[in-house]
Amino acid sequence: MSVPTDPDRNAGVPLGRRLLMATARSRLLPSYLVVGVKRAGTSTLQQVIAQHPAVLPPNVPKGTRYFDVNHGFGWDWFRSHFPSARRAAARARRIGMPVVTGEASPYYLFHPLAPSRIRAVLPGVRLVVVLRDPVERAWSHHAYEVARGFEQLSFEAAIDAEHERLLGEEERLARDPTYVSRAHRHHSYLARGRYDVQLARLFSCFPPDDVLVLDHGELFADPVAGVGRVQAFLGLPPVPPRRVPRLKPSGAPGMPATVRRRLAERFAASNAATFALVGREFAWSAP
Repeated sequence: MSVPTDPDRNAGVPLGRRLLMATARSRLLPSYLVVGVKRAGTSTLQQVIAQHPAVLPPNVPKGTRYFDVNHGFGWDWFRSHFPSARRAAARARRIGMPVVTGEASPYYLFHPLAPSRIRAVLPGVRLVVVLRDPVERAWSHHAYEVARGFEQLSFEAAIDAEHERLLGEEERLARDPTYVSRAHRHHSYLARGRYDVQLARLFSCFPPDDVLVLDHGELFADPVAGVGRVQAFLGLPPVPPRRVPRLKPSGAPGMPATVRRRLAERFAASNAATFALVGREFAWSAP
């Protein structure tokens, strides 16, 4: 596998990261990625996966975001975030089983270039997708962006403005690999909930057997069983997690009933297509 490098792309990389980049080729490659979706517990799931003794997490609190907004930093930058082969070998000797690494980024599923970028360099990677009722997800996403200062509009005004905000953004992302879209990342409340489009793109790059699709509500209703499914999918021997972080309940408290019905109607066709792709139905909002 040949990955092009560009020495100028790392001009703004801190010295500490550059030192780690010098050891990039002696580090593990991820064998799994939790690729989405936003506000569905991907970060929490990664934290719980990393409690397994055979999993060494990357040396960054959140995901690297290499396959979406940080792709320009290059392959060595990406690899520098993962544990060294020497450390992995020492852990493997101690626990008596092979050691793996992986990361989570909820934007990988939604970014139009991320699946093909992943396929180009990690063709055998295992992918985990957590889907959430798209009505609840949109409400939670909006509240999150308001809290972070990226959104000033009310929820209803934001979803009314979404089409105009996102017009042409996905096409520009696909056309210009260096482009980063604020609107596509932060204001995609409805678009991110059209899972059929995103899964179809993912399945065009990876066989369905390499993708595990979970439902947020089911996963966090019984996280131990859910994590067991993930461990089995990743080829890890079953080890119950030592702790499961406190999880926020499902639902969208405060959403007006009229808005919920409106969104449920908008997502109905997409949900049906999503269920057909994954081969089962989830208990999501119905029109």
